[in-house]
Amino acid sequence: MAEKAAYENIIAGRHSVKEALVANRSINKLLVAKGTGSGALQEILNLARERGIPVQYVDRSHLNGLVKDAPHQGVVAVAAAKEYVSVDDILAAALPEDPFIILLNEITDPHNLGAILRTADAAGVHGVVITRHRSAALTPAVVKASCGAVEYVRVARVPNLAQTITYLQQRGLWVVGACGTAPDIYWDVPLDGPLALVIGGEDKGLGRLVREKCDQLVRLPMAGRVGSLNASVAAALLAYEVVRQRRRVHGRVPDR
Repeated sequence: MAEKAAYENIIAGRHSVKEALVANRSINKLLVAKGTGSGALQEILNLARERGIPVQYVDRSHLNGLVKDAPHQGVVAVAAAKEYVSVDDILAAALPEDPFIILLNEITDPHNLGAILRTADAAGVHGVVITRHRSAALTPAVVKASCGAVEYVRVARVPNLAQTITYLQQRGLWVVGACGTAPDIYWDVPLDGPLALVIGGEDKGLGRLVREKCDQLVRLPMAGRVGSLNASVAAALLAYEVVRQRRRVHGRVPDR
């Protein structure tokens, strides 16, 4: 049942998939049957490669189980539950306020992503950035976990998070990463200006390159024996510290 829900938004068949790609529909990934002649699908595969869309090869029986009412012809596109935006769209939407963005470094659990989107909506975050590979995408499971917040939070999907960090720094944002070994506790660091918070994956935390790209690293104090908090909990604590500091410096922040 969970797998079926994850693939609820599917587009089946070569013509339909090709048209979705040409129209720049937000696609999470392509599922291609193993053994399917590459010549017949080459144009589709080329389009997917140009758009940075992951391609996963699966048994034909898997596609048969997903598509029961139409011929899939060996290819299925898994569409996003909501259209992605660009990083520039997020920056434009922030005006005239200082941008406040959350970057996610390989968050793979859809429930964590949904919970972070719910926090982002509540804390007034202007947008969330995820990566195309090794990350949860906008699936129905994420929509459900967000309790509807996904409809109100802009989500950008980028091929390379380190390059995105550099771009945001060039646009004047201070990039702060959450890292358990950082020397500074998060509430001792200024978080009231143009800001991007980087939250690491459930198992590995921040990747080395992403960690090195950050302007500053902060940690949450841990008095117990458990070494870290759930990624969505860490994101919530950091996001609301940003809200607190902005309220202190700039006065009242948006509050519905």
